[in-house]
Amino acid sequence: MHGRMWQLEDDISLHYNDDLVMSHVIPAMIRKFKEAKEQNLPTVILWGDGSPMWEFLYVEDAAEGLVLATERFDKPESVNLGSGAEISIKDLADLIKRLTGYQGAIIWDTTKPNGQPRRLLDVSRAEREFGFQARINLTAGLSHSPLCVRLGRRPCVPVELRC
Repeated sequence: MHGRMWQLEDDISLHYNDDLVMSHVIPAMIRKFKEAKEQNLPTVILWGDGSPMWEFLYVEDAAEGLVLATERFDKPESVNLGSGAEISIKDLADLIKRLTGYQGAIIWDTTKPNGQPRRLLDVSRAEREFGFQARINLTAGLSHSPLCVRLGRRPCVPVELRC
């Protein structure tokens, strides 16, 4: 058996750190939009300009990919696990805003960093070598119960598979 290295893209998970300084982008946005809605704030301020393009992978897809790789892949090469789809941070913000039901405006604070300009993995080896393909798209992952409870949404909808 060879040593293995897998590269995972940012995940959409039910358990996350939503600290506004140290968290990842999705938990921070969920918290900001949810709190702004609860407090009836007219604006939400987000870092950067929204232009970076990032990829996200639902945690259940990541787990499935790791199991498949462990069972079916015994080569020394590294393998990327990701969704193979990217979204701009601006579009992600619009999606989370819609999912939380926040009605105010988004202000982009361009004095703050954008972060990495692009995060998109080449996931073709994972599909070719052990048949991994992410099944849960970003909207479905964010809408999945109990994550949607954190979004402040009721009723929650089941995860829909991407065709």
